[in-house]
Amino acid sequence: MEENGTELQEGVSAECVYSSARQKLENLLNKSMRIRMTDGRTLVGLFLCTDRDCNVILGSAQEFLKSTDSFSQGEPRVLGLAMIPGHHVVSIEVEAESLQPAHGL
Repeated sequence: MEENGTELQEGVSAECVYSSARQKLENLLNKSMRIRMTDGRTLVGLFLCTDRDCNVILGSAQEFLKSTDSFSQGEPRVLGLAMIPGHHVVSIEVEAESLQPAHGL
């Protein structure tokens, strides 16, 4: 039984689950992410870190407002470093081009 009173599945240790989740997050460091928020805004920036409350820190972030006209996106607002509270996150997408491995020089 874990400290918080929940039971783990047989054969799966807490350390193994934690290690796997941590590795997945570490692989996303410095990747470009698109985060939709509850108020309709979308932030795009580099994933720098998160915490146990699911707050997310983005670097070089840009904010896109929810457009009433589906054809116009408008100019993004440059934010720089931004913290998104976890309870405001609706969805997180990793930009496909940031997942491509860098080619050696």
